[in-house]
Amino acid sequence: MESDHILIGALIFIAIIIGSNVAMYYYVRSWTPRGRSRWMSALRDSLSKPMQSQANKSMEELRKQVEELEKKKNGQ
Repeated sequence: MESDHILIGALIFIAIIIGSNVAMYYYVRSWTPRGRSRWMSALRDSLSKPMQSQANKSMEELRKQVEELEKKKNGQ
């Protein structure tokens, strides 16, 4: 009997969470004008590009230097 109450409470909690997510989704969709959701395309672009951190830049410089050294080595 007590486990039934826990199960019902968990189902109600899950339903509340799903319902609030659906409500917020429709609220945000109605807030942005149709066809002009630049924030979605900007978010998609930023997630698809690798992060340009200082470590990535220094590794790119290192790769270029290694390539130059290999060209000099093969050229001599």
